[in-house]
Amino acid sequence: MRTVVITGGTRGIGGGLAARLRAQGDEVIAIGSADADLTSVRQAADLADRLPDRIDVLVFAAGRFGAQRVVTTEGFEQTFALYVLSRHLLAERLRPALEGAAQPVILNLCGTGGIPAGRIHWDDLQLTRGYSLLTATMQGARANDLMGVAFADRDPGSRIRYVLYNPLFVDSGIHRYFRQPTRALVGAAARLLGSSVETAARRLTDLLADPPSAPLTALRRGKPVPLTAPEFDPTAAARLDATLRRLIADVSI
Repeated sequence: MRTVVITGGTRGIGGGLAARLRAQGDEVIAIGSADADLTSVRQAADLADRLPDRIDVLVFAAGRFGAQRVVTTEGFEQTFALYVLSRHLLAERLRPALEGAAQPVILNLCGTGGIPAGRIHWDDLQLTRGYSLLTATMQGARANDLMGVAFADRDPGSRIRYVLYNPLFVDSGIHRYFRQPTRALVGAAARLLGSSVETAARRLTDLLADPPSAPLTALRRGKPVPLTAPEFDPTAAARLDATLRRLIADVSI
C-alpha cells in the first residue's frame, strides 16, 4: 500500500485521482483549503511538518486563477504563492520522506508543453505591473518547468522521479474563476471539448502505476515533451531555484 499526498485533492482532477487511488487500496492524504492555505509559506511549511515520514507519491494539483491581482498577507501575488512557492517548498521539505519510499514519485500537474508565450518576469515576479490571469498562469507554468529541472539537478543520484504533466483541457470546474460572460463560455467549452475528470484521473492512475524511470519527465496528456526545449534551461532553473529559496527564507517559518 502506498502513501499518497495530493494537494488540491478534495475536488477537480486531484479529487478524482484521490478517489481512484483509495479504491485501489492506497492510503491517500487529500489536502484541501480547510487543511492548509497553500498561498501561505508558513502554512505550507507547517503542513510539511505534519505529513508522514514516508511518502510514496506527492501530487501537486492545487490551483487557483484570479482575474484580479491579490496579495497574500506575506506579500506575494496569490497565483505565484500557490502555483510556484508552495510547490517548491513542499517538494524540498518532503524530499527525505520521499527518499524513504521504494518507488517515489512527484507528479506536478502544470502547463508543461502548452502555450509557449509564457515567460519568467525576473524583474517583477509578483507582477506588480501588467498583471493578468493569463500572464500569471503562464509564468507559473514556466516556473514549474524550471522547478522540475532544478529538483532533478540538485541530486542526480536520487531515486525520486519528478513528472511534469499537462492534462490539457479538462472539465474540472476551472470556469468558476472567470467572470461572466467568460465563465459561461469556458464552462460550455469544457463540457463540450474537454476531458472529464474521471478520464483525466484514470490516465494519471495508470501513469502512477508505471511511472517513468528518468529523473525528470515532461508529458502533455501522456505524450513526451522534449527536455531540450528552451523552457527547461538549466541555467534559468538554477537562477529560479536560488530566487525561490531566498523568498522563502525571508518569511519567518
